[in-house]
Amino acid sequence: MKVLITGSAGFIGSNLALRLLKRGDEVIGIDNLNDYYDVNLKKARLARVAKYPSFTDVRVNLEDRAAIAEVFAKHKPNRVVNLAAQAGVRYSLENPHSYVDTNLVGFVNILEGCRHNGVEHLVYASSSSVYGANTQMPFSVHQNVDHPVSLYAASKKANELMAHTYSHLFRLPTTGLRFFTVYGPWGRPDMALFMFTKNILAGKPIDVFNYGKHRRDFTYIDDIVEGVIRILDRIPAPNPDWSSDTPDSATSNAPYKLYNIGNNQPVELMHYIKVLEDCLGKKAEMNLLPLQLGDVPDTYADVADLVTDVGYKPATTVEDGIARFVAWYREYFKV
Repeated sequence: MKVLITGSAGFIGSNLALRLLKRGDEVIGIDNLNDYYDVNLKKARLARVAKYPSFTDVRVNLEDRAAIAEVFAKHKPNRVVNLAAQAGVRYSLENPHSYVDTNLVGFVNILEGCRHNGVEHLVYASSSSVYGANTQMPFSVHQNVDHPVSLYAASKKANELMAHTYSHLFRLPTTGLRFFTVYGPWGRPDMALFMFTKNILAGKPIDVFNYGKHRRDFTYIDDIVEGVIRILDRIPAPNPDWSSDTPDSATSNAPYKLYNIGNNQPVELMHYIKVLEDCLGKKAEMNLLPLQLGDVPDTYADVADLVTDVGYKPATTVEDGIARFVAWYREYFKV
């Protein structure tokens, strides 16, 4: 297949591109290499995929309507995976407009590109953050998610609604993936594991929010990529049993579907830190702080639909995943 990936220099995007290239697909990668975090890390990720002749590197902004339209018209991808986004819950408190530009304006440009160029399937990144104020565990794609607690979460919920509109109006098959706290080698420096590792090795304290009491469904990068590929290969069909009298938010009478991709095993933050300390052979000095605005106390993914539809369930333990991350970190930064 010819697959267009947005955010191809990103954590998930670069790993996905690598897997698709290795199996023989052609990949067109879009990224603007913005400086939200270390651009050199993004370039290093890109270098891993650029050595494949079937990879095309495109440098544009998602919000540039004309440029995105040109990419679609020129390359005519069969399928699209939209992973580019302004990420981060906390950053959205200070820079709300960047979420509108990339996550909303950028996303409608992708939808339009798919609509006008006969794309067979659009898979796009949503987020576990859409569950917001929900407290019923585990989080199910069949639950109502109308109470986001950050603008980032609201923008991801908006993506799901926008995708449904295009599935309904233009019969564009779309699948939204709610990722749960992705971690692993080549990860994002603004995420906890990366920051904790950096500070512990440097002998600096780490900020531990909610006094370390919250739980996260930490999901290893390889498990995320496996889930994305299986879903990319499965084009959604309308649900014949869908009814507006008892609407199911995860399906539709249009070719539209939502999935959680999570480890289905929440881990307490303090245990996560303990595993990291063991892998580093060094104790962490902790600043215990209250829950940050926009954060949720716990996440826990119900992955029953993923298992039923594509026969897959993420299973990498945090013990294995953190060990692999630490090995990569030491090699990459020569620590």
